[in-house]
Amino acid sequence: MKYLHKFMRAIGFSKLESHKRLQELLAEVVINADRRSVLKGKNDTLSGEFCKDFANGIGIAVCGEFDDDERFIYEYYYPYLEGTGITSCEDVSVERHAEKESYAGVCDDIKVGMSLIFYLKNKIPYMRAMVEDLLPVRGTTLTLSALSVSGTILLPIQKNEQQVQQGKQNSATRSSLMAAARKGDEDAIETLTLEDMDMYTTISRRIQKEDVFSLVDTYFMPYGVECDQYSVLGEIMAVRQLTNQITGEKIFILTICSNELTFDVSINIIDIYGEPQVGRRFKGTIWLQGSINFPEGFA
Repeated sequence: MKYLHKFMRAIGFSKLESHKRLQELLAEVVINADRRSVLKGKNDTLSGEFCKDFANGIGIAVCGEFDDDERFIYEYYYPYLEGTGITSCEDVSVERHAEKESYAGVCDDIKVGMSLIFYLKNKIPYMRAMVEDLLPVRGTTLTLSALSVSGTILLPIQKNEQQVQQGKQNSATRSSLMAAARKGDEDAIETLTLEDMDMYTTISRRIQKEDVFSLVDTYFMPYGVECDQYSVLGEIMAVRQLTNQITGEKIFILTICSNELTFDVSINIIDIYGEPQVGRRFKGTIWLQGSINFPEGFA
């Protein structure tokens, strides 16, 4: 029995409740896929992935293996959003999930100050590199995207030009200190520790009289027990609206900047509170996905 993925509503399938209808939908993806990827593994297993878009950049991927009679055996599926732009140029490490042939990516981006764990969308190129003993691949970049089933639009924090420039300068200084701290620089570690203590003291004092979202401009932090889900607050850089070709449901694609990470978020119009506009902020929980951009000509 195929159970409905929690984040299917983020791509316009909020009313898909019948298991029979889900099976028909997955069969449609396999038969009329927009993209197909097949890879022969070291143990002669033939892995396949079929992807079909139901609007520009959002769709469903169905994964499995081919048996000895070349029949495709379904294993699992997931909804996806194809991200735009480059989110990070840091190195990415990949680990296989325990229960199935899917993968989690880990990126240590100094802008966030923690390890970003995401669901790897383009597993076939990675598996091909693994089969051909080409790992690790150098010169890769990372494009993140996310699906959300709950979000709220907040007004921006009003800032003058001097405050904006000061914020950029502070961010650049902190990134430099983080990079030095990762290399073991004790002075940088001490400076960052003192800055965090000062920030904690300032927020603790001001939060007695001010709302927390007037103090915190942006954040990116783990949410719940699943390692690839996060709670985020970020500035909306771009907004576009799509329509699911099957259900007719409206979907917002928001490009947000959170802790200097820029990525796209897909959310059903019925799951967002408020009207998204450029300059406003998006607050919500997300399932983080990512695609590793391999060098040109690779696999």
